[in-house]
Amino acid sequence: MIKFSGLDLIEPLQRALSAENYNTATPIQAQSIPHLLAGRDLLGVAQTGTGKTAAFVLPMLQDLEATANGQPRPGRPRALILAPTRELAVQIGDSVSVYGKFLNIRSTTIFGGVPAGRQIKALNQGVDIVIATPGRLLDLLNQRKLHLDAVRIFVLDEADRMLDMGFIHDVRKIAALVDRDRQTLLFSATMPPAISKLASGLLSDPVRVEVAPQSTTAERVQQKVLYVGKSNKNQLLGVLLGDDSISRALVFTRTKHGANRVAKFLEQSSVRTGVIHGNKSQSARQKALEGFKNNQLRILVATDIAARGIDVDGVTHVINFDLPNDAETYVHRIGRTARAGATGQAISFCCHEERGYLLDIEKVTKQLVDVDIDHPFHAPEIATAPPAKIKQGGARSAKPRSNNPKSQSRHHRGRRQNGSRNASQAA
Repeated sequence: MIKFSGLDLIEPLQRALSAENYNTATPIQAQSIPHLLAGRDLLGVAQTGTGKTAAFVLPMLQDLEATANGQPRPGRPRALILAPTRELAVQIGDSVSVYGKFLNIRSTTIFGGVPAGRQIKALNQGVDIVIATPGRLLDLLNQRKLHLDAVRIFVLDEADRMLDMGFIHDVRKIAALVDRDRQTLLFSATMPPAISKLASGLLSDPVRVEVAPQSTTAERVQQKVLYVGKSNKNQLLGVLLGDDSISRALVFTRTKHGANRVAKFLEQSSVRTGVIHGNKSQSARQKALEGFKNNQLRILVATDIAARGIDVDGVTHVINFDLPNDAETYVHRIGRTARAGATGQAISFCCHEERGYLLDIEKVTKQLVDVDIDHPFHAPEIATAPPAKIKQGGARSAKPRSNNPKSQSRHHRGRRQNGSRNASQAA
């Protein structure tokens, strides 16, 4: 274990860390910070919740403090952090404020969905650091409200999420506007070929830091799957939430309409609930997230737009109301709990059409998810059904059921089952 006091960080940063009771560096911080302080480019492969934000923000602040030359120039920041979602950009901006509280470093956060006037005003007053999503950043660049020729540190966070959201072309356009004589950092939870190609074009002789194998799930997350008919999912969620130990939970759905329906059901059941998805205004999303952070809301229902953008300590449970249709999304969802050294629980509902998704998740994560059968809506006919077959185009169709017991799902028979006494503890 490495203490922050041993990482050659300047006194104002050490004081800010102490004020937050942060004493021991996480592995990615301990491995990254010395290289970044030395000015090296870095390729970081790390899941969310590993402490990577501090790994790049602390050295950035130290460099900017050491190279400051009076007030920052209007519209010409010295550091740029790109994030795929508004929520993540806001979280990073908060971290910059916390760690830089004893420094004379100015920052602003730029994202779409809100009027640009306040953001332009901040740029005109001069900032050292811009944290931005690609779309709004390009808008302001095109309006010549912002110039990137003074950027000396360029950070691309959640690069694989950028790829998923179709931002890679925008990222390349932005990178081309930044001075080539810069320090570049790229972080990604996974390293598909497109991200490897992007990294090779952006980074110069980078140090590679990898703190967890790709597609592994957080070790401190206890995972369970509950087989349930689709029409009984709401009722099962209500039963689970009768357990007061589920004090702060994220509930994930696949669709925006599904998120609204779940949130409405919970509100009608007198459960304090917020909801975030792409159809919500930025102000509504921020209000829901703040209420969740401040314990005014017990449950936050979200689509996958929020899977990597929510960085809230103390999330006790992640509930996959709908299983995602790809394993990487599952990994990122459950990474919202068990953060900052805590333990957490992930509960997944699985109806008949989601059996194939579960199989895919187990293949990629290389671990079986324990089955909990002791709940009022356990559906053994789903538990023993073969996984659906993938049709052309990605839809799944059920394989014909066999009456031969030997042909029942090997996938199911190889599992451990948990018959805990309290269904609401089926996490």
